[in-house]
Amino acid sequence: MNEGVRAADEVTMKVGLLMESAQAHQKLVDTQLERLRAYTQGLDAIVREEIRRTLIEEFQSLSAEYRRTAQALNRLKREANLRALLWSAAIAVVCTAIPSAMARWLLPSAAEVATLRGEREQLAASVARLKQQGGLVNWRYCGDAARLCVQVDRGAPAYGEKAEYYVVRGY
Repeated sequence: MNEGVRAADEVTMKVGLLMESAQAHQKLVDTQLERLRAYTQGLDAIVREEIRRTLIEEFQSLSAEYRRTAQALNRLKREANLRALLWSAAIAVVCTAIPSAMARWLLPSAAEVATLRGEREQLAASVARLKQQGGLVNWRYCGDAARLCVQVDRGAPAYGEKAEYYVVRGY
């Protein structure tokens, strides 16, 4: 039995050594885990700070880009307004020039108007003389033979040796 006790002591000894080794390893693992936790927390703070800094930089970049875009849009707006103003002015000039040119080309000049007025006065005087000299006579072609005839005033007296002349209506 001595040998059985010895074998049991040896096994107990081995188990004790294994337990001691396991505890040493457990303490080492606990220490390493604690260091890893501390490192992770530090890393977490570093990552958060880096993310915060990156976001701030991106927002500043975005803000600068927004300002540049707003300035470009304002420039485009001013250019578009100027272009619209120039087009409106050009259209107004063309719309004024075309009727002016047509009026100048189609309407008579002051000298031509004066000449035409003189001609009109001469024609009016000629028409007045024609009216006095029988221009209001109503001439027609009458009958099958289409003979020339005039309208007479039946209430006026007849003239001539045989009363063969009558007064034309309107005189």
